[in-house]
Amino acid sequence: MFFERAEGGDRAVLVHIDFPESEDREDPQEFEELVTSAGGSPAAIIGGSRKSAHPKFFVGSGKLDEIKIAVKATDADLVLFNHSLSPSQERNIERAVECRVLDRTGLILDIFAQRARTHEGKLQVELAQLQYQSTRLVRGWTHLERQKGGIGLRGPGETQLETDRRLLQARITTIHRRLEKVERQRNQGRRARLRSDTPTVSLVGYTNAGKSTLFNALTQAEVYAADQLFATLDPTLRRLSIPDMGDIVLADTVGFIRHLPHKLVQAFKATLQETAEADLLLHVIDSADENRTENMSEVETVLAEIGSDEIPRLEVFNKIDLLDDFAPVIERGDRGQPVRVWVSAHTGQGLALIQQAIGELLGDEVIAQRLAVKPSESAFRAALYAQNAVLAENYDDSGNIWLDIRIQKKDLRQLVKKNGIAEDRFGLSEPKPFYEH
Repeated sequence: MFFERAEGGDRAVLVHIDFPESEDREDPQEFEELVTSAGGSPAAIIGGSRKSAHPKFFVGSGKLDEIKIAVKATDADLVLFNHSLSPSQERNIERAVECRVLDRTGLILDIFAQRARTHEGKLQVELAQLQYQSTRLVRGWTHLERQKGGIGLRGPGETQLETDRRLLQARITTIHRRLEKVERQRNQGRRARLRSDTPTVSLVGYTNAGKSTLFNALTQAEVYAADQLFATLDPTLRRLSIPDMGDIVLADTVGFIRHLPHKLVQAFKATLQETAEADLLLHVIDSADENRTENMSEVETVLAEIGSDEIPRLEVFNKIDLLDDFAPVIERGDRGQPVRVWVSAHTGQGLALIQQAIGELLGDEVIAQRLAVKPSESAFRAALYAQNAVLAENYDDSGNIWLDIRIQKKDLRQLVKKNGIAEDRFGLSEPKPFYEH
């Protein structure tokens, strides 16, 4: 729409340059996975090492010639760089190799464009793409002169580039307004959950760690899950019943990746808000990935960027079926609280342990006690049974009903209030110990 460029294609020459002295080194294996996730077909891989990027071509003249030879030899449609290129570097390389050039950010944006399913997701991707393209418009229209005037049309006029920049900015403004409306709607849903005291648990983690598979296994949902990067883009919310605690809202979110472009983080602010306002984060980790430590660090970086680094979290080490003789287990901290769970979402091993750990971390106000319920309070008794809170039931000689219960304090308070029973009757402020028969 905005460029006059070479037609796209799937055959790609991949370029990865290692900068040994840099702390932000990219992973060439992950880059190949990104390319295949985008539907690309690697035709050749060009590697190399430099102390710093060349200001004009990013790579040296010798490496540039090597890329040109590879493009012609493989009849490639485009050249993909595992790095962020400046607009001028991208333009210079494209002229030199006579082939379309795309950097790492552009590749991730292309994957996001393919994965977006909901109206909100498509708007967010389009916003990120337009912001990315706004700095690259110049290369498509440098050959055009100013519009020629005529009678009544004389004056400086406007170049096609300026026209497109104006139209692009207008579209960005429109998308911002639409996303603000979506965010208001999301906030209404969050306020409703807060009023009902329903905790929100958000799945976070590196892309392809198995978040959607785990989400489906826990909630019996049918969210798209595949062994590819960024299989999930649009957030999905489902209710999940936790034993001894009640319902929570479980949120599946977009996966993170090394050096996730800042524009993407900004564009997906409304989606990532589910993570920023969660009561608990389940950090899903691919336990079989040799780079899991680095991936965990990248997730922590993004969580800090969106203001979620202070939220309590539980590490879920997934894919233990790929490890040798590893059984599901809960690891605990110094105070006995769950800090890590080892599971396999694919086989279902350890799913009950995740629910147990969530219940322990969020259900710290569980009441376990014996209640005396009058015969006239049958509606209250039925409500307790409906909450699966009754463990045992006995009667005394006076006809009173004695119930051994285990229930969230907030849920008991709601039931007591709904049935017109005084709160202090059951000592809600001071939970009693569980009655021993």
